[in-house]
Amino acid sequence: MNNAGPRIVSLIASATEIVDGLGYFDQLVGVSHECDHPTGVDALPRCSSPKVDPAKSSAAIDRDVRRIVADGLSVYAVDVDLLRELRPDVIVTQDHCEVCAVSLSDVEDALCALDLPDTTVCSLHPRDMTDVREDIRKVAAALENSAAGERLIADMDERIEAVAATTAGLDRPRVALVEWLAPPMVAGGWMPDMARAAGADPIIVTDAEHFETVDWDRLAREDPDVVAVLPCGFGLERTRREVVEPDVRAGLEGIRAVREGRLLLLDGNAYFNRPGPRLADSAELLAGALRPELFPEFAARYAQAFDWARPD
Repeated sequence: MNNAGPRIVSLIASATEIVDGLGYFDQLVGVSHECDHPTGVDALPRCSSPKVDPAKSSAAIDRDVRRIVADGLSVYAVDVDLLRELRPDVIVTQDHCEVCAVSLSDVEDALCALDLPDTTVCSLHPRDMTDVREDIRKVAAALENSAAGERLIADMDERIEAVAATTAGLDRPRVALVEWLAPPMVAGGWMPDMARAAGADPIIVTDAEHFETVDWDRLAREDPDVVAVLPCGFGLERTRREVVEPDVRAGLEGIRAVREGRLLLLDGNAYFNRPGPRLADSAELLAGALRPELFPEFAARYAQAFDWARPD
């Protein structure tokens, strides 16, 4: 690493937020196409690009991604020439999901074309909350500042535990965490733990082992108290548009909770789908949305990140 500090490229949005949380934002020299937080990241060079048009509908995105993956290809392109120019000391990527972000194999392929023998590749694998903590430790270790990692983990855990302590012992609504809409997919990973901390019981997927693609009839039969929609990569405004797509709207209207006005739209892109420090914000956001009488501060703080809506 150079004397001015490590030159860091982050190829996944959650890692960019981890780097920032560790106090190394000023060392970032490049980020991925999807990185949009914290303030100032927009000025950094973009080292990746998607091969699928993110403006397409959920169904079209799903179809295009499945076709690319079935052909054994990557969903993202890494800008090799830009990496050569930036000459990072540390590249942070992931090896958990080929669809969500640039993968380890993408980075390895790029580095094969470069002369960067001293570059450290830090690959994250966030399957659950334990892994999220370990990934923070990995990044901190790559930056040679393990103490900063422990501080960041402690702050995240303290906030999540404070929410969980307040909701302990209360009646718990059964919540469907819908992470994609066409086809509908129920979230696993760290998200069931977020729901439980916020005082809810996740349905269908109750552990970190998997995400499950279902159909709308299955969701209707499960009869959740709340349907929480938090699509991967979609902000709140985009989610509002997606739930009124004819096929999605028809599916949602078959669920009693939706017909009775308990359809909760959430900014999945900024919060729940990013396994980093803002998972603490995610727990607070969900708690504020579900129980504003208990968490008025959170309901107000995150008011722009959720909406109770009917699909019409």
